[in-house]
Amino acid sequence: MNAPPEGGEDRVFGIHAVASLLAEDSPRVRALWVQSGLRSERIGALIDQAKRAGIRVESHPREQLSARAEGSHQGVLAFCHAMALADEHELERRWSEFTQPLLLVLDGVLDPRNLGACLRSAEAAGVDAVLLPKRRSAPVSAVARKVASGAAERLFIVEVSNLARRLEWLKKQGVWLIGALGEASVGYASVDLTVPTALVLGGEEQGLRKLTRQACDYLVSIPMHGKVSSLNVSVAAGILLFEALRQREG
Repeated sequence: MNAPPEGGEDRVFGIHAVASLLAEDSPRVRALWVQSGLRSERIGALIDQAKRAGIRVESHPREQLSARAEGSHQGVLAFCHAMALADEHELERRWSEFTQPLLLVLDGVLDPRNLGACLRSAEAAGVDAVLLPKRRSAPVSAVARKVASGAAERLFIVEVSNLARRLEWLKKQGVWLIGALGEASVGYASVDLTVPTALVLGGEEQGLRKLTRQACDYLVSIPMHGKVSSLNVSVAAGILLFEALRQREG
């Protein structure tokens, strides 16, 4: 029995996440583990896809996959070279490609499941780039990618050293910064999101930090009619992103 690959390793698990990885970035995959005795059309398609890409496919008991995955693996686990996020130089180099930018900025989202859910909504809404602070963010880990269901491999994700400074750079490029803040008096649907826009959301505990808040052109809230005082950051991100999409398509 072969040992799993080591060194500079990422693990991607779950049918959707692995399928997206094989489709978008198969050279990064070093080996594919499949649960022994598990047969389905989707699993078979993944095995065929991996073999066509020259990737080693191995059969292992469910217990071994569970020991190396960080959640429900659905019988598939890919070992791959670590995923490198884009840097700010790459953002500047590619900026001219964005004709009417829609960006998502996450200021301190620390739960990988929330991060993954935000990435999934961002990809579905056609976001041009997602900006994450280098020091205050959950990593784009196996858990985040599993929740993102393949979105992480398709998105342009940028790691930012100084978020406040990068937000000021965006403003100089003509981007309007729209921050989500529960106590804001402006409703999210009343702001024009058809212009170049960066939607800025804070983390689970502190929300938007002071410098991030101050950088925003508008602070908006999502009306709450029940007894719950706030929404999960990934839910709020989905609402704002699809309001932007609604306005742009309308």
